[in-house]
Amino acid sequence: MSSTKVRDWGSRPARSEEHVESEDYRQAASLRAAIRLFLRRGENVARAAGLTPQRQLLLLMIKGAPNGSERATITELVERLQLRQNTVTELVARAEEAGLIVREPAPTDRRSVYLRLSVEGERRLAQTVTALRGDREHLVRMISAQGDAQAPRGNGHVA
Repeated sequence: MSSTKVRDWGSRPARSEEHVESEDYRQAASLRAAIRLFLRRGENVARAAGLTPQRQLLLLMIKGAPNGSERATITELVERLQLRQNTVTELVARAEEAGLIVREPAPTDRRSVYLRLSVEGERRLAQTVTALRGDREHLVRMISAQGDAQAPRGNGHVA
């Protein structure tokens, strides 16, 4: 059974004697609410474009490959989606059947296959990315504002 790596962005376990300010709770709740709202809006936009939310995310992870190639392998998708390989393989098979992605052999390794978006996949994904542009910008501003609020003050403590 394969497991996916979960990234740790530098969080640390809380100690029972550590004091938590009310503002910490408000910021955490506000951030979670904003993320959930963004995700919910994304689900609705995906459906309006004729995609399931899972397929929209799959297409986005392929098109938005970190190296700029606009393609991905199953292994890369397992890491980025934080899903098991068999789940990603099934998601890919269904998206391929729906005409949203195509497979292309890797030029240097015949055992590897790259996935890229079909013309139809490109069209539908573009609809969702365009529709969510303002939502993304709002979420980024909110996260930036929270980061600014938590910047260390003169005494070295985080606000």
